[in-house]
Amino acid sequence: MRSFYRHRQIINIAKHRFSVISHIDVENNTPKMVDVSEKSPSPRIAHARAIVNLPLDISNYLVTSFGDVRDISATKGPVFATAIVAGTMASKRTADLIPFCHQIPLDVCDIKITFHAKESFIEVNCITKTTHKTGVEMEALVGASHAALTIYDMLKALSPRIEIASIKLIEKTGGKSDFKCTNS
Repeated sequence: MRSFYRHRQIINIAKHRFSVISHIDVENNTPKMVDVSEKSPSPRIAHARAIVNLPLDISNYLVTSFGDVRDISATKGPVFATAIVAGTMASKRTADLIPFCHQIPLDVCDIKITFHAKESFIEVNCITKTTHKTGVEMEALVGASHAALTIYDMLKALSPRIEIASIKLIEKTGGKSDFKCTNS
């Protein structure tokens, strides 16, 4: 009998935790799309960042080969320019890539890529903007991550030790609450 009550207690705790997860139907324990039909459109902005770490020898090679690096030419083409296009295309297709994301008309998808040669990493920043009923955080995260994946793909011939170290939300405004990463 004691295990029955313990099991019931665990279920109640799980229901409470899942009730704050908007993509879970607590009653049926199934995934669901959030209903935004009653929300009013408002301006939404999100900023995501991805960091691609390079081995020091690769970073030095790129500086030696390309000097003041604004872009890197690889066999497949210009790395940063290609990554910006790939990130933008992916951001616009977020609803096709992430289940339960709403299709959002993006007003802006701005991707900036910076090579930090001394620290041996590439920084990808993606800012997305819209006026809609739901936020654009996933679009910014998808844009930054796909740009980082494209950089990895285009440079992987130089070293298998290239690493996508982080992808994170830096800031979002609009909707119920704003957010700003304190350790960006």
